[in-house]
Amino acid sequence: QEQLVESGGGLVQAGGSLKLSCAASGRTFRHYVMGWFRQAPGKEREFVAAISWSGGSTYYGDSVKGRFTISRGNAKNTVDLSMNNLKPDDTAVYYCAANTQYAGPSYEISEYDYWGQGTQVTVSS
Repeated sequence: QEQLVESGGGLVQAGGSLKLSCAASGRTFRHYVMGWFRQAPGKEREFVAAISWSGGSTYYGDSVKGRFTISRGNAKNTVDLSMNNLKPDDTAVYYCAANTQYAGPSYEISEYDYWGQGTQVTVSS
């Protein structure tokens, strides 16, 4: 079964760091754009970051620029999100996603057709 599985979430104090990982199984996603989204309670799911199939291009939401870094593993079938200087507003469920439809910058939920189950990140003040 094709799936994406996130890991690495947890509780951290403001100013701290966490690294999320997303592993693909059942098929290879190495040729596709991969992204991270997040959803806080009572809010819509929002774009966090995306990375091209080669890893050569990255894209970030305005609220995380300069603090978060997206990267692909050597086999390019995994994708990580390194989060630094975390803020309470970063508290959310974080989702890994894959866009197998086309290459290029992908910022919209509708552009992604595979999703993980999510991992909780909680930042305390």
